[in-house]
Amino acid sequence: MKMITWEIPVNREQIGYEKRTPAASITGYLLDAISVAPDRKRPAVIICPGGGYEHLSDREGEPVALQMTAMGYHAFVLRYSLAPDHFPTALMELASAVAEVRARSGEWGIDSKRILVCGFSAGGHLAGSLGAFWNREFLYRPLGREPEQIRPDGMILGYPVVTAGALAHRGSVQNLLGEKAEDAAWLEQVSLEKQVGPHTPKTFLWHTASDQSVPALNSMLLAGALLEQGVNVEFHLYPAGCHGLSLATAEVSGPDGRYEEPQCQSWISFLKIWMEHFEA
Repeated sequence: MKMITWEIPVNREQIGYEKRTPAASITGYLLDAISVAPDRKRPAVIICPGGGYEHLSDREGEPVALQMTAMGYHAFVLRYSLAPDHFPTALMELASAVAEVRARSGEWGIDSKRILVCGFSAGGHLAGSLGAFWNREFLYRPLGREPEQIRPDGMILGYPVVTAGALAHRGSVQNLLGEKAEDAAWLEQVSLEKQVGPHTPKTFLWHTASDQSVPALNSMLLAGALLEQGVNVEFHLYPAGCHGLSLATAEVSGPDGRYEEPQCQSWISFLKIWMEHFEA
């Protein structure tokens, strides 16, 4: 396996204001070709850690990437822009990352029809936003891209922030929108249950019923909206587990064991089956 890292710049012309935080970056974990199948094309998963659009959770970055590589997928971790940079800065960075991975799919041994985005908590909102907005001019045109270049082929969302309505995680919404967080039109714009459509890619979704930070009804709203739009969705709701579980294993848990939840660890096994039968 080899690792690569590159920056993803955005500029004033793209986002409409002067960017105030350092450039986003992405780290790739690329599996080596094997002698028995030197021309094999593997899926790629671009991972967006959570952190309320305020910080990035290391627990939801490299450990998840290594799990993806263990299952035979190339993996990438995006360190996207946070507050005080606001929507759609991070979304443009993720869209650019998808386009770059797709453009270099031949070089990196990637199946260009199986490039997925994965996100947790606020990172789930970011990944879900690309699934909702990849065909909108406000996103692809400033980047100088075509919609199909930035389209994710699937979404993997863990306990995602979905809505800016009554069930919102207010901190994420405030950090995402800044002064616009009181504007009803902007709140609707970033409420994914109101923005997904038949164009949204198939989705793997999981949450815990006891999540006290982002209510599980966020995922239920999204699952319902996707089903109404005819989008293929697999949804797992676990009865127990705190917010921010990531892999829910000892590997990502602190000394107090807070983030180790054995009954939630099965989401990775379910995901593997979903990926094995994946058709974009």
